[in-house]
Amino acid sequence: MDFFLLIIKDFSFAFCVAIGFGSLFNTPNRVLLIAGLFGGLGHALRFTLYEGVGLGLITSTLSGTVLIGLLGIVLAHRVHTPPIVFTMPACITMIPGMYAYKTMLGFIRLTDESGLVRNPQDLDNTFHNLVLTASLLFCLAVGISISVLLFRQSSVKMLKFAHKRKIEND
Repeated sequence: MDFFLLIIKDFSFAFCVAIGFGSLFNTPNRVLLIAGLFGGLGHALRFTLYEGVGLGLITSTLSGTVLIGLLGIVLAHRVHTPPIVFTMPACITMIPGMYAYKTMLGFIRLTDESGLVRNPQDLDNTFHNLVLTASLLFCLAVGISISVLLFRQSSVKMLKFAHKRKIEND
């Protein structure tokens, strides 16, 4: 039960962050709650896979963004809004700000000549955070793009209409 409450807490924070960034990016009010819902769902999936199942952070982040992207493609046709309008604020909840901050702080420490002598681990930590930040940002881009690439030839809307036309023609 404790873990379920942690998931709800994570969902709630991500929901608020997605709505905040959606407001910042002028997301229409009629789809602002969708952005919040997608942000909460994606981040809750990431949290569950990372903390509960024990998958890596990169795999968990990719799974969360793929969920956001797929839900965005499907729901975009129902609300008549491009999916980017509510998938981008939803994915912002997973930007690796802490790791980017640690990377920049590590680079600043490395500029001090005596800093590397005092703590030789700084170079390893900085490089680790740099690679992790880049990998997570790459996962965000790929996760959102997968759904667009899957439905590249024909959109969900066209698939639905093509099915109706086929029935009418028979």
